[in-house]
Amino acid sequence: MKTFLRSLWFQPLLLLFWITIGSVLRFTNLTLKSPWTDEFATIVFSLGNSYQTLPLDQAISLSTLLQPLAFNPESGASAVIHHLFTEDHHPPLYFVLANWWMRLFSFGVQAFDGTSLQHSDLVIWGMRSLPALFGIVSIPVIYGLSWVGFRSRLVAQLAAAIMAVSPYGVFLAQEARHYTLAILWVMASLCCLVIAVQHLQRQTVLPIWISLSWVVVNCLGIATHYFFLLTLCAEAMVLLGLWGLAKISPSRPYPIRRIGAVAVGSAMGGLVWLPVWLSSYDAQMTEWIISSTEGSWAWSKPIFQAFAAWITMLSLLPVESSSLIVVIASGLVMLVFLIWLLPILYRYLKIQLNHPQTGLVTGVLGSFLISAIALFFGITYCLGTDLTRGARYSFVYFPAVIVLVAAALAVSNPRASTTNSTDNSSPSRPKTIALVLIMGFLSSITVVSNLGYQKYYRPDLLVPIIEQQSSVPILIATTHNTLVQTGEMMGLAWEFQQKADQKLSSVNPQFILAHQDQIQCQQSNCPAALTLKQTVADLSSTIDLWLVNFNATVEELPNCSAENSVNNLITVDGYQAQVYHCLSPKDSAVSYQPLAVSRQP
Repeated sequence: MKTFLRSLWFQPLLLLFWITIGSVLRFTNLTLKSPWTDEFATIVFSLGNSYQTLPLDQAISLSTLLQPLAFNPESGASAVIHHLFTEDHHPPLYFVLANWWMRLFSFGVQAFDGTSLQHSDLVIWGMRSLPALFGIVSIPVIYGLSWVGFRSRLVAQLAAAIMAVSPYGVFLAQEARHYTLAILWVMASLCCLVIAVQHLQRQTVLPIWISLSWVVVNCLGIATHYFFLLTLCAEAMVLLGLWGLAKISPSRPYPIRRIGAVAVGSAMGGLVWLPVWLSSYDAQMTEWIISSTEGSWAWSKPIFQAFAAWITMLSLLPVESSSLIVVIASGLVMLVFLIWLLPILYRYLKIQLNHPQTGLVTGVLGSFLISAIALFFGITYCLGTDLTRGARYSFVYFPAVIVLVAAALAVSNPRASTTNSTDNSSPSRPKTIALVLIMGFLSSITVVSNLGYQKYYRPDLLVPIIEQQSSVPILIATTHNTLVQTGEMMGLAWEFQQKADQKLSSVNPQFILAHQDQIQCQQSNCPAALTLKQTVADLSSTIDLWLVNFNATVEELPNCSAENSVNNLITVDGYQAQVYHCLSPKDSAVSYQPLAVSRQP
């Protein structure tokens, strides 16, 4: 057995095992969760389509609302970039890659017009499979990062294993977004940082190919997500800190100049996007992360939000289950697990930090992690933009967490810090490692089973309520301000179409996107409210009017009455709805009795 463990094939086979586990987790139930507004934006722009083709301020059909999801073989990278720059505020690299990726599935989606379950599932699978693949690639990449830093197969294998079963990693890999690609750039940039620090410590010149690779990686990271800049800022803080602590000697300036050249090249690669960002930035698109000042405890929300994101990097049990008992039990188990694990990680990381062979890399990655978190809280509390509200933004430092946890668990002799603490001998606490990996695996099962990290919008909960409550034609109205509101309605339309294709429902609602420049309007003459009144006045038949996320004051609607019920205001994840029963003018004298059914959001 020992011969096999030391054989040439054991390490790659073990890494392949982690990759297999990670692949199965990331592709399990890939289309289970309903797409939400950010994912719809990915689909629309990656297909080279535009939101601006949708009519505003008038009733449109379900198929019309879903039309921007249709595959257009003539829309290439240029169309993707054009629509992204004119309608959104993200850099284009991932969306262009997704456009090329979706062309591999063109044989199945060329005829997709928003009215086919088979094709729609293929579109969702295609869009989510690309970040899932990037998530799988992150497993061997973090192995490489850990090996470069610690020169330990044990640390590298543990990092790969933890990445494979990380519930946070699985969550991001099943999102049709750009975060897993950004994570790859973060790991590549950290790898260059570690190599650079090692060269600076030895007072040797950083190889030119490493310098150029670092610049390219940084530029690609910025072209994937602007928040990658936070990674670069944290790396800069680490280098400046090492210089300030005299860990980098200025006696031989040439090695430092090479690092400076990398910084200049990366800065130039970032400044290229400044005019694009300024021209496409819309404050209303990011208003949801503006820090709240309501309540005496508002200052503490970012702390708890950040803490929640950190926990899910290692553990996430079914805290979003419909059973209160399961939720409470899951929360308690996660808390006990955290209380048990944190002292172990802290004690073992101190050993790594004090060890002559691993201390520098441990200090660099630890300082990077602290610097990145400090940037998050600095922006949140000083600039009023709460980055902790989006757990996905923690991709900026997620790989550093995984490597540091792996390094801590790899300590082979916690009582002796004078020997090689990351050799290939058995770790001192194999049960600890097993428990961490088992917890991660069960947590990933929680994610793929939709019992944790559920989507921010749950149209699958609201659509059944609408179907149960309404027995007449349905008009769903919302206030439109940006593509976010369009995506919210697309989520509802998608669910209605899915149920129709499965022969589970014949409801075919219409939608109206009532535009107003203000996200909310508390006056009676709000543009969206006036549009709604005119639409209702022109009714030719009796309908149920559903106001969904309608952020304009509506005092009276002609020939419409709100349902007299304590449950009239319906709230589910991401949606708030209210139903009005509206009669056409010719039927206004006829009493209308809505279908009485129970509603359970």
